[in-house]
Amino acid sequence: MNYVYLLKRVDSDKYYLGFTTDLKRRFYEHNNGYGCKTTKGYRWQLVYYESYLTEELARKRETQLKNNRGSKRALYKRLDILK
Repeated sequence: MNYVYLLKRVDSDKYYLGFTTDLKRRFYEHNNGYGCKTTKGYRWQLVYYESYLTEELARKRETQLKNNRGSKRALYKRLDILK
């Protein structure tokens, strides 16, 4: 399975959007300082994820959310975290 996920920093209102093929492993890595400078050194909580059958679909969705403010805003509004 392939996942697009949204993390929230425990100590602030900062969010991180990412893609992975193993959500459990990747969440562990974020919280233990592996692999990503942006998330290193902070505690995170998983607030949302979407699953996809193919990597191509998941990567397209991640790109859409990262590059299209309207798509990201719609997701944040649905999750009631709109800034």
